[in-house]
Amino acid sequence: MKAASRRPVVIIGAGPVGVMAGLLLARHGVRSLLLERHRDIYPLPRAVVVDDEIRRILQSAGVHEEFAALARPAPGLRLLDAGRRVIAEFPRSMHGHHGFPQTSMFDQPELERLLRDALARRPECELWSGVEVVSVTQSVARDTDGPNDPTGPVRVTLRRDGSDEEEHLWADAVLGCDGAGSLTRDAIGAVWEDLHFEESWRVIDVRTSRPVRTWEGAEQICSPTRPATFMRVSEDRYRWEFRLADDQNLEGPDGWERLRELVAPWVDLPPDASPGNDFEVVRQAQYTFRARLADRWRSGRVFLLGDAAHLTPPFVGQGLCAGLRDAQNLTWKLARVLQRGASEGLLDTYERERKPHARHVIRVAVAVGWAMTGGQDRGAAFRRAVVGTACRIPGVTAAVGRDLSPALTAGPLVRRRPRLTGRMLAGTFCPQPWVRHDGRRVRLDDVLGESFAVLTAVPPTAQMTAVATALGAPTIRVDDLGDDGTLAGWLARGRADAVLLRPDRVVMDTVPAGTSDFTDTVAWAPLLHTARHTADARPA
Repeated sequence: MKAASRRPVVIIGAGPVGVMAGLLLARHGVRSLLLERHRDIYPLPRAVVVDDEIRRILQSAGVHEEFAALARPAPGLRLLDAGRRVIAEFPRSMHGHHGFPQTSMFDQPELERLLRDALARRPECELWSGVEVVSVTQSVARDTDGPNDPTGPVRVTLRRDGSDEEEHLWADAVLGCDGAGSLTRDAIGAVWEDLHFEESWRVIDVRTSRPVRTWEGAEQICSPTRPATFMRVSEDRYRWEFRLADDQNLEGPDGWERLRELVAPWVDLPPDASPGNDFEVVRQAQYTFRARLADRWRSGRVFLLGDAAHLTPPFVGQGLCAGLRDAQNLTWKLARVLQRGASEGLLDTYERERKPHARHVIRVAVAVGWAMTGGQDRGAAFRRAVVGTACRIPGVTAAVGRDLSPALTAGPLVRRRPRLTGRMLAGTFCPQPWVRHDGRRVRLDDVLGESFAVLTAVPPTAQMTAVATALGAPTIRVDDLGDDGTLAGWLARGRADAVLLRPDRVVMDTVPAGTSDFTDTVAWAPLLHTARHTADARPA
């Protein structure tokens, strides 16, 4: 047995969520070691869609320009009946709140290669492939609040490919990004909460040069007998998903004829056609779509992210998105604790903020899945009519799209107090317009940097300046940014003179219009160890 070594952060699983976590930690100066049992990335497509919030996370990881070169913006989603008549349409903007197209199609192996190439350029990150993690054991730190306070270092036991010899690593924190069958989830004693959806679907990825009838967005066929999903992924790549029984094989001569029948509404394949260069099945796999949520996401310094923490049906395209949001939410908090000695309570906000959002997204996906398979009886026809009518009301479809990423629930870092007038900004994302900086046209986040930031529409007060200094945050006047008025309008609608942005660009605190102070430093300052600085800054 080899001697144990110590690492700041060990990440188990080098899929897109694990690699993103490593890249974001590196951005904050935290070193990490990624352990992956496979030698290389999985070569076949899986996830195919991300939203504009995820594009912003890719920007923070420094890979958004490379991703833009391989992504295809899509105009939205249509719900169709069995005859392919439109029930409802949910359009998506080419320039969303986060400064990117609201829907982007892509090929997951290309994204994973891009992320790994970026990881290889970061000296803070190291990847070990062909490594099997055997166990994860949380120790108890000394001088804690009690014998059951597991905040000490974490021991990770592993075996390298082809070896029976066990090695040990000690880590200040372990991130379990090891998928639905997560060993890390078992290690912290977490169990699944069943959210009551389980269906078997066949996913088929095709490359073809044949004409395909498509409106360029995603289509969801609502039918009790043959529900389906269809989308164009890239120039010549398409995806179909059909709910099929396990014994309905699409391989071999009989399977090819069945596949030809399934895709007939979109593409014409002659009876004498056969799989070949003009219609190549790149991949087909049978999946069981499930809706599940881990009952706990943290034990001490061991955390669950991505599919280890939540499973969602794919009907609203949020499976990978949810995992990347996990990485964005956790990494800046973990960096603050490891590097600046912030309170362990800061880490408690990870599950508190992310779990309700994950539950919400899963429920939306289950609802869409139910709508797709809810029947063709009289009640189903009535429901379709109601949906179609509702979606013609101005603003309804836009509201449904926004509802996939609602404001964070109230907590120590999000003080959402009811107000008589104005809209609460706390817990929402700051918009990201194009701005002018050093004579160049750039996106807002490129000016804000990787830490906290204060955006203000008025001259900074003493307390604003003190808060910014304590957090190492730039203070930026929106009038100096040369945007199109987006930021000033956003502050005005929120009845705020200034906002304090977290590193993930969520509004943590506000200076209400006509006042001079942030309202809730007493709530969040102790978690960030800035209480003394902000208290000293308050006027007599």
